[in-house]
Amino acid sequence: MKVSNKFTFARLIFAPVFFLLYSLPIWTGNKNLAFVSACLMIPSLIVMELTDYWDGHYARKHNEVSDLGKLFDPFADVMLNLTVFLCAFRSFDPAMGSYMPLVIFLLIMYREFCQNFLRMLAIRQGVAIAARKGGKVKTVFYIISGFFMLAAECFIRLGLVDLCNSRFGIDLRGFYPQVKLVIQTFYVICLVLSYSSFIDYLKNFGSVFKDM
Repeated sequence: MKVSNKFTFARLIFAPVFFLLYSLPIWTGNKNLAFVSACLMIPSLIVMELTDYWDGHYARKHNEVSDLGKLFDPFADVMLNLTVFLCAFRSFDPAMGSYMPLVIFLLIMYREFCQNFLRMLAIRQGVAIAARKGGKVKTVFYIISGFFMLAAECFIRLGLVDLCNSRFGIDLRGFYPQVKLVIQTFYVICLVLSYSSFIDYLKNFGSVFKDM
């Protein structure tokens, strides 16, 4: 396997690992696991997001740019980003509830499936659809939204909410609705950007549907 594809493959493998890292404390209710996950989630996700840069860097450096890479890279991105979005359905603190509305997740997931279908149709006609500017901006907002959600979740898992309550008498749970509103606003932006970029792809590559 080429070096660039190894970095891409690492993101693909990490997606279910991250899901377990996030979910195990919720399933078990174990505060120690929650603390450990809070220490690991953001740093490990940062490394995995950096592999998106490294695979492109090494592909260009070693002249490994290929049609496979143009399909494999966005597929791995989608798997990782959708996994982070899926984690946003539950918090370790039941009072926080869900960070992401189900309807937004479904609409984003449908968009990503349609985009991958478009890429596969294009490959059949010898056209490799590389990421366009709109798609890259959309991915950046996916990442930002994921990190905002994780920052709030890690604050909870590190016990800082309970610490503020017991030490200073400040009940931060009263601010949960405002925190969720900020995060969900980012998710709405992600939704808008995802469909606007998909329309751009259709305008530029919609000709692949002509022979269907």
